[in-house]
Amino acid sequence: MKQVVHKIMSFAMALVVLLSTMSFTFNMHYCGDTLVETALFHKAKGCGMEIAQPASEGSVITKKSCCSDEQLVVDGQNELKLNLDQISFEQQFFITSFVYTYINLFEGVDNNTATFETYHPPLVRTQIFKLDETYLI
Repeated sequence: MKQVVHKIMSFAMALVVLLSTMSFTFNMHYCGDTLVETALFHKAKGCGMEIAQPASEGSVITKKSCCSDEQLVVDGQNELKLNLDQISFEQQFFITSFVYTYINLFEGVDNNTATFETYHPPLVRTQIFKLDETYLI
């Protein structure tokens, strides 16, 4: 049981480290006010309505495109080193008590323990059913 919980916790912690250090880019292409395409990790292709660039530089006619691109960048954490100088005494005390109780939580109990072996029954001087004159027939 302890090994299974240990493996599950190890996998969960590795997954947290992976997700916290991973960075990704989310691209969105809008045509007017309508979202046309989204892409994760690469550039959105678009709707095909982009304005072509003029062949000559002398052309002064310019028109604003109805399409726009947005890019959402999520940066991951670069440094994973924890500075132990910043942890207060109360936090250290909490961490040590948590680890101690977590380790002792999964200690096994011997199956062959008998609690009545050291118990000595009281001495019986007289038989109680004779004193109360109660007889079972």
